[in-house]
Amino acid sequence: MIGTQLSDKTGQSHIIELVGVNKSFGEVQVMRDITFYIRSNEFLTLLGPSGCGKTTTLRVLGGFEQPDSGTVTFEGHDLLPIPPHERELNTVFQRYALFPHLDVAENVAFGLQIKKLPQGEIDSRVSQMLSLVKLDGYGARAIDQLSGGQMQRVAIARALVNLPKVLLLDEPLGALDLKMRKEMQIELKQMQRELGITFVYVTHDQEEALTMSDSVIVMNEGAIQQIGRPIDIYNEPRNAFVADFIGESNIINGRMHEDFRVLICDKWFPCVDRRHENEEVDVVIRPEDIDLVKPADNLLNGIVTSATFKGVHYEMIVEACDLEWLVHSTDHKAEGSEVGLSFGPDDVHIMVKSAFSPMRGKSDQDSASHESERGADYE
Repeated sequence: MIGTQLSDKTGQSHIIELVGVNKSFGEVQVMRDITFYIRSNEFLTLLGPSGCGKTTTLRVLGGFEQPDSGTVTFEGHDLLPIPPHERELNTVFQRYALFPHLDVAENVAFGLQIKKLPQGEIDSRVSQMLSLVKLDGYGARAIDQLSGGQMQRVAIARALVNLPKVLLLDEPLGALDLKMRKEMQIELKQMQRELGITFVYVTHDQEEALTMSDSVIVMNEGAIQQIGRPIDIYNEPRNAFVADFIGESNIINGRMHEDFRVLICDKWFPCVDRRHENEEVDVVIRPEDIDLVKPADNLLNGIVTSATFKGVHYEMIVEACDLEWLVHSTDHKAEGSEVGLSFGPDDVHIMVKSAFSPMRGKSDQDSASHESERGADYE
């Protein structure tokens, strides 16, 4: 495979490919048979909880860590022997690593000066990048005169001024307040589209991943759990871990009767999935997909035990069939109200049984599938 740039079923070329990559620190394995590709001009996010292996994966791409086994290729060529400073990838870290003794323009220009480019070209590129990150007129400003958001923009401009083919971003917005983070999410996506380069972004923030990404790789305990578009990851989680980590979910024990029928709390409900007869499964129903209606024999009936106003909706807890169901609704029900839980076949997501216990994703261990749908897409 090395030396040949592959493409997927859509015909898009892969700028980066990882195949069978493993990495351990002592006895702790932080990357487990990682296999995926990154398309040219794609915004791809590595998403997962702390310790899942996402940052180590990014560091392998950047050349700051060497894997124990596996291959990493860039435009079809072996990337692993190439030192970080010679790779056509630049990295932006959460800690901006700006030079305090240099002003904004000098920080941005630093890499170009190391390359000994003509001063006129340096000045032109620095001006272009400062304009891109909305820091026109800030070139002479001292670093200690900047806000956190402005420092992050300088760090991004410094990484982009070298015109890398891939930009690696390791939780770059983590130190910003909520309002600034949301603004920067939009700006980063706009920058990526305007520049037409590949972004590989690391975060534990699900909203960030869903907001900015073309594709998301969900990781846990060093292994890939699911790869897909944000909308597919959210609407069709592959396992209970993904369902619980990406948004809030009700995760219930179920048993398939036949295709398109599942037993939940001793009642049969229609669904849109096929499984083996009598197979034990995890059933995932999102809080926003449940309507609270009058109790009825064909519904799961319960009592509202909590109702909290969240601005755009009420968050309610309903105790039904010895479980606590999370419901998001604009229709307020008072605590103590008797209600029926109504949901349609498309709202019932069936997946392979895992070690997650029922409701809200509390787990003893993770036994999720590690397969990667993008690992089998090569032509």
